[in-house]
Amino acid sequence: MAKILFPAAACVLLLAATPVAAAGGWGRAKPAAPPSALPASAPAADPATREATALAIETALAEDRLVDASSLLGQALTANGGDPRLLTLLGETCLARGDAQAALATFARVPVGDPSAPRARQGEGLALSALGRSDAALQALHAAVAGDPRLWRAWNGLGREYDRRHDWPAAEDAYAHALDASGRDALALNNRGYSRLLQGRLPEASTDLVAALEKKPDLAAARNNLRLVLALRGDYARASSRGAGGDDPAALLNNAGFAALLRGDYDTAVALLDQAGKARSVYYARAGENRRLALSLKAQDQRLDGAAAGAPAASGQVGHGN
Repeated sequence: MAKILFPAAACVLLLAATPVAAAGGWGRAKPAAPPSALPASAPAADPATREATALAIETALAEDRLVDASSLLGQALTANGGDPRLLTLLGETCLARGDAQAALATFARVPVGDPSAPRARQGEGLALSALGRSDAALQALHAAVAGDPRLWRAWNGLGREYDRRHDWPAAEDAYAHALDASGRDALALNNRGYSRLLQGRLPEASTDLVAALEKKPDLAAARNNLRLVLALRGDYARASSRGAGGDDPAALLNNAGFAALLRGDYDTAVALLDQAGKARSVYYARAGENRRLALSLKAQDQRLDGAAAGAPAASGQVGHGN
């Protein structure tokens, strides 16, 4: 097989269902925003009630029931507006809703010496990462695991940051800690699989992604990543075949075609991308862009081979990297 090279931006821009490292375990639904202005007059709950409420909120977050988590937080914060553990849970709820800026401001209200501080630093690091502030994210995430090595989402976040820097040994170490601390959570398995995919370690990536799907069959990120692994190994038929769910056949064919392009298999790439375009009732811009790229790279390879050998080479026989 031709050597596979992974351009840093092209995969993100041109795949229809972009393979990704999953962010870290909180839901994505968008309920009404948690309360920000909290009355100070309500009586404080007793410790047992606060503990039961916090556990109920954590369960709701773990099960992606953000409406329930927000409702419980609204009631609890009315009575205990400055409770660091509740503030940490409020920040995690904001983060799960996709409001990284609000999450960051909330985590900052948790005192440094409080028992909830490491978990708040974890959330702060994940929020900073979502905002693209990589250096600050690394600092916060390292502070989190230094305070509590059991915080697997912080280790997972460190792995994602190191992937972005192509620091593969550091990423591998971070994901190993995430897997140990989480009991091999599906998200951590997906993320290590994605990291290994980026490194071209396709058999190991496949093993991790299959394990992630065994634990969480509806994990879309792992399913998309596994399809890309199959395509990069030349199994275009399986990579582009529809599953039991509502997969978009045009997107599957586009992604398989893009993988063929990365392999230097330009003729197959063009054929798959032509199929992707026909599978849509309207013009499929991404498939069209990928098709033009495949033809351009094929022509470039032919020119380079012709200059080296004095004659044009057969198309699609050698890999190409930027």
